[in-house]
Amino acid sequence: MTNDQPPVFVDSHAHLDGEQFHADREQVIARARDAGVESIVAIGNGDGPGSMDCGVKLAERYEFIYATVGIHPHEAKLATEAAFVELEQLAKRPKVIAWGEIGLDYFYDHSPRDVQQQVFVKQMELARAAKLPIVIHCRPSDGSDDAWQECLGLISLHWASSGLGGILHCFTGTWAHAKHALDLGFMISFAGNITFPKAQQIRDAAKEVPLERMLVETDCPFLAPVPHRGKRNEPAFVRETARQLGDLRGLSTEEIGVQTAKNFYRFFSLHETANSI
Repeated sequence: MTNDQPPVFVDSHAHLDGEQFHADREQVIARARDAGVESIVAIGNGDGPGSMDCGVKLAERYEFIYATVGIHPHEAKLATEAAFVELEQLAKRPKVIAWGEIGLDYFYDHSPRDVQQQVFVKQMELARAAKLPIVIHCRPSDGSDDAWQECLGLISLHWASSGLGGILHCFTGTWAHAKHALDLGFMISFAGNITFPKAQQIRDAAKEVPLERMLVETDCPFLAPVPHRGKRNEPAFVRETARQLGDLRGLSTEEIGVQTAKNFYRFFSLHETANSI
């Protein structure tokens, strides 16, 4: 990146469809652009079946926004055959680049665990047929390794052979979890919680993940990074995650931004913009 180029960031995971953004969504997106965010991935879970086109709707309005589709583990109990058929159709839309977020959440257990597993496996089958990488949500129960073991195990059994890989979004595990996922062809995406005082485990993993396998995200409106913690998160704040990663790796915020942007475009085989040098 030369001195006359603005900083470059990609927010690889944003929930811009939420009601938290109803009043000022366009201004939020404009602030992201002003902050150097040149691409955003709008996650297409919505509130489950019936709203899974939310990411697609945004992506089709903005050239620099891409979309995913999928049923979040929280809403797994709402999954129906009709919902799977709808997802198959949505996955064909040109701006859809991944299937997700999908996976397991044993922290909140909003859906029974066996149902979460069944819906996760079904969506891996659909994503394989659609030739789309997957975006993984994995949250274990408090103080346990349960969801990590089962999530990575299901990926190994039902997905790894596809060769399509995916993203471990909002990574919260250990370096051992990250290494296992890297071996399965996944990218590791870090969110604002890497800046939290108690997140040393995440920072330790971030020191080990190869730079060319990292992404940054906000997971907005959740997990606003320090110094915005406690406020609504938004894509412009992704630079704070890049700043923390830079501090850990001896690089500038801008260098992390450019590297993770390159990683994003390469992984998804997307054309880099003029700023991504």
